Amino acid sequence: MGDQLKVTNDSGEFAVEVLRLSEMRGPALTAQTLYRESAESRDLRLKAAADRKVLKQLESLPPGAGRPTKRDRRKIMDLRGEI
Repeated sequence: MGDQLKVTNDSGEFAVEVLRLSEMRGPALTAQTLYRESAESRDLRLKAAADRKVLKQLESLPPGAGRPTKRDRRKIMDLRGEI
């Protein structure tokens, strides 16, 4: 108890302080009472999540920019002179 841990997972890295220990694994609500995340870590984690959300929106393709339809492929083949 009292240890400071840095935890890394898919959502990033965050720092927690161990408040209590448990003898057995339990539900998430119980587990959340065993540690406390630092305010700086929470802010950084939330900012990183917001950045990922914006990046995902920027990377998404505009409508129609994906795979060509069957009709589009036929037009492309006609332009190339393919049969």
